[in-house]
Amino acid sequence: MFEYDYENEDKELKLVGLELMFLTPEKYSNPEGITAVELAKRVGLSLDIVKKKLKILYDNEIIRCSGLNPKFWKFDEYKYQRLDEDNEIYRLLCSFDDVDFDRYFSY
Repeated sequence: MFEYDYENEDKELKLVGLELMFLTPEKYSNPEGITAVELAKRVGLSLDIVKKKLKILYDNEIIRCSGLNPKFWKFDEYKYQRLDEDNEIYRLLCSFDDVDFDRYFSY
């Protein structure tokens, strides 16, 4: 069985990925998705860091992009579910041990 390395995980990538994963249409201003600027404000990271993390997620086909200026980002549930379980990004987004779900849901 694979042992996940919690010490060296990319916490910023995980934060951006989970924010997009749990983002509902009511939480963004455009029906096409969320902009990098809006996302940076939501997660409290610099725009440059968010853009780098979006590129990683996009290159792994976990998110999709529409529009040119600005670009709108959405989580791609279909492609995420079809990722190999050994995929590094898949494992990162599935490790919920340190996730505060109150951030994403109101009970």
